[in-house]
Amino acid sequence: MALKSNHRINGDRLWDMLMEMAKIGPGVAGGNNRQTLTDEDGEGRHLFQKWCEAEGLTMGVDQMGNMFARREGTDPEALPVYVGSHLDTQPTGGKYDGVLGVLGGLEIIRTLNDLDIKTKHPIVVTNWTNEEGTRFAPAMLASGVFAGVLEQDWAYDIEDAGGKKFGDELERIGWRGEEEVGARKMHAFFELHIEQGPILEIENKEIGVVTHGQGLSWTQFTITGKDSHTGSTPMPMRKNAGLGMARILQKVDEIAWSHKPNAVGAAGHIDVFPNSRNVIPGKVVFTVDFRSPELAVIEDMEQRLAVVAKEICDEMGLGLEIEKVGGFDPVEFDEGCVSAVRNAAERLGYSHMNIISGAGHDACWVNKVAPTSMIMCPCVDGLSHNEAEDISKEWATAGADVLFHAVVETAEIIG
Repeated sequence: MALKSNHRINGDRLWDMLMEMAKIGPGVAGGNNRQTLTDEDGEGRHLFQKWCEAEGLTMGVDQMGNMFARREGTDPEALPVYVGSHLDTQPTGGKYDGVLGVLGGLEIIRTLNDLDIKTKHPIVVTNWTNEEGTRFAPAMLASGVFAGVLEQDWAYDIEDAGGKKFGDELERIGWRGEEEVGARKMHAFFELHIEQGPILEIENKEIGVVTHGQGLSWTQFTITGKDSHTGSTPMPMRKNAGLGMARILQKVDEIAWSHKPNAVGAAGHIDVFPNSRNVIPGKVVFTVDFRSPELAVIEDMEQRLAVVAKEICDEMGLGLEIEKVGGFDPVEFDEGCVSAVRNAAERLGYSHMNIISGAGHDACWVNKVAPTSMIMCPCVDGLSHNEAEDISKEWATAGADVLFHAVVETAEIIG
């Protein structure tokens, strides 16, 4: 038995869940501030758990706080199909980034229950802890531990800006489980997400079939010069760390453009010391973010920037320290899972196109331990990580419909 094209999720019900979750940790401008391991994160988790238990799901929680809501299959030996994303947000985040993927997974379960459809494989709806990485860097922390690429003890010791440790805060809000992280085995994993970019909207496509994820490189640059008065220090005697940074950032842009159209580069995090109006900066710390779907391109951008940054600082008499502080290799998603997504979009009659994810997602780490793919829906003007982030109910419904068909067919209908 297979799903038919008239088998659809309840878009109104999904939208109502999104709006209800958005009431927890409201932002100041219409979005959300539900940062990981805050009281608001704990409240959102409890609401998700309540909804899951109402659908007959059993909840498991591992030692990183990852939540796994399971609907049983008919074969106790069959590995589960996992589906989900994250409930935590940026400090000035939107209502849909991550949340759509978690609640879209729950809507799959509600629809299966409505239709009394059973599957051979269990289906598990997942909320990954600390995908955003805003409060506790790096991003995708708990899925990284799950996939074995990050150490749990190291993750527990990460501190936020106030000196609070991840492990302590996880314990404080009551979401440190006993289950060993990464012990679960998966038949497959699917993640629905808003695009966080403008391509689907520009191309007038309802569905993005995600074939690859861009690799990411974060490199921290520390430039040291000499604090001095902006008015009384002669130009030839200045050691302006801010000017050195400006010249390096110009090179970041040039290097990224040299690998157009898919490579990107910029500095998002910048600290200037002493950051006073009448003091020439004696120190700057900034992080360069390079991304590309090709590992060789990322490596080329890193190497070229390191060389030119040293040349600039040597010429200006500035000190320079370079440290790689994060990143991951480009991802190629599983061909079978990608085909399941594409076939679902075609069966349902949704316009679609192949797309490369420009952002990192939990699926990028899970792909290391299980067959994985992603589905994307458009977002207005490609805007995300912003309280003005917006999608339409129709886009959310289309994405969840495709997710429903891809997940359920992978889980194999019985009957």
